[in-house]
Amino acid sequence: MQPKILKRIPLDQLMDLKIDFAFKQLFGNEKNKHITVVFLNAILQKTGRDRIKDITFANTEAGGEYADDKQSRLDLLVTTDSGESVNVEIQFTNKYDMIKRSIYYWAGIYRDPLEKNMNYKQLRPVIAINILNFDLFDVTQRFHTTYHLYEDEAKFQLTDVMEFHFIEMTKLIKDWKANKLDPWNDVLARWLLMLGMVDHRNHKVYDDIYKELEEIAMKDDTLHSAFQNWEELSSTKEQRVAYEGRARQIMDEEAARREAELEKKEAREEGRKEGEEKGEKKTKEANARRLLAMGMDIDDIAKGTELDVETVKRIQREMNNDL
Repeated sequence: MQPKILKRIPLDQLMDLKIDFAFKQLFGNEKNKHITVVFLNAILQKTGRDRIKDITFANTEAGGEYADDKQSRLDLLVTTDSGESVNVEIQFTNKYDMIKRSIYYWAGIYRDPLEKNMNYKQLRPVIAINILNFDLFDVTQRFHTTYHLYEDEAKFQLTDVMEFHFIEMTKLIKDWKANKLDPWNDVLARWLLMLGMVDHRNHKVYDDIYKELEEIAMKDDTLHSAFQNWEELSSTKEQRVAYEGRARQIMDEEAARREAELEKKEAREEGRKEGEEKGEKKTKEANARRLLAMGMDIDDIAKGTELDVETVKRIQREMNNDL
């Protein structure tokens, strides 16, 4: 019988790697560099980039406009052995305008070398990878989409210095449930399924994904190593406390945002109903004026328009004053 990967903790105690704290601890750790290299290569193989052989972890301060700009801290920024920069952002909730946010970060990383007395020719490509725990694009059901700068008609590439990846984990899980993924032959699928295996938001773990990945990990040393480090991270008390604190903060922010959206929706609905009621009242009063002009009895008009008698009398007085 094959040994189980998890030896310290039960499956439901693993951290959700879509929580930025857990993701950074696993993939942004120097001792796990080999894991990060394989993970990034699995993503970048789609656009034909040269395989990364080594990486250097870079400063994750993106240089926000203001000193207290909390959005200026990147999740994971590395420089590859070929001099390219790769920025990975993991977003648990749809909190920001992710497209503009990603471009903003890209721009900061791309222009940063110029502040170190480099010239334009020395600027190297910057690749932005956004892993999202929500749906972003309605126009496609593909979980991994990539973007470059191309000429509009002939579609030739303007430059290779700009590349964006958006990975929507919700769509990945849908594909898994629909049996559209083959993690045995698709390296990217197995790594993304690892990220999607634990669902903190819904307090759920996909046992079927774990069983599949556990079997694959017996033949994939890097995936096996990732599971071991993931388990160690999840079972370390200090790391666990920090993770739980970050997870609570994210969920509280998400709950507050949903409540604010619900209040706005209720306010819009209340305003719509109020507008409809005002419109309906104006229509009834207009009908009452027309019927009064025709000489119809006030009581009959009140019954026909569903207005009270006093309102009809008021309208009649207003009509008489206008004469």
